[in-house]
Amino acid sequence: KPCPLCDEAKEVLEPHKKRFILQEVDITLPENSSWYDKYKYDIPVFHLNGKFLMKHRVDIQKFEDQLTKLELQND
Repeated sequence: KPCPLCDEAKEVLEPHKKRFILQEVDITLPENSSWYDKYKYDIPVFHLNGKFLMKHRVDIQKFEDQLTKLELQND
């Protein structure tokens, strides 16, 4: 903290917030040390439905495509 890239990513995702649940993980907390070891140089990192999706910046097209794919699978 602070994390300007995280703040920027949240702004980009804001219009889609009703389509997914954003779970933020503070990788600096001791209980999240495995995430820290894996991603300390790559924040922010995005997983969708438990699978790695992207890192550093939001690729909005990729995000929308994967989100739509999941929504269609659940219908």
